[in-house]
Amino acid sequence: MYTSKDYKNLLGMNGFSDNALNIHFTLYEGYVKNVNSILEKFSKGEVKEGSYEMGELKRRFGWEYNGMKLHEIYFESLIKDGKEIDKESNLAKAIEKDFTNFENFLEKFKSAGLARGIGWILLVKEENTGELFITWVDEHDRGLLANAKIILSMDVFEHAFIPDYATKKAEYIDAFISNINWEICEQRFER
Repeated sequence: MYTSKDYKNLLGMNGFSDNALNIHFTLYEGYVKNVNSILEKFSKGEVKEGSYEMGELKRRFGWEYNGMKLHEIYFESLIKDGKEIDKESNLAKAIEKDFTNFENFLEKFKSAGLARGIGWILLVKEENTGELFITWVDEHDRGLLANAKIILSMDVFEHAFIPDYATKKAEYIDAFISNINWEICEQRFER
């Protein structure tokens, strides 16, 4: 079973009201609860294998699990006032190689986040080639690249920005970027 992680250290972060963060934490805790509920149904054999209900639970499990994990990566990628990327890190060098320079990467990342729709913007590393991609994941389950490690995730569901920014998603994205903990992203890149 999974336990919700505590991200209250983010309260007071620039660009994010405590109210919006608390709403977001509660939503994340719901994913953890739902993952555990589904796992319990699997382990207790409450639902017959091969049944319609089991098929629906298995489909729902991926959605709930990814919702939990993508939120964990999102919250863990943030720190009050951010931590700049180490220009000499392997991640910075890979960004420069794949996006020409860091500023170009940020422009492309922001642009992806401004696309209409809900979901996640991810910076991922393809495991075989090491190439970096910015990808859109619709909801929690469509668009995840099978052989890619998530380096950074940005939530672009309405619950992430509407409480503080209404429809000004660009301002939310700027606030998110200003609070990124690049040290954590560098660690993910190296794993």
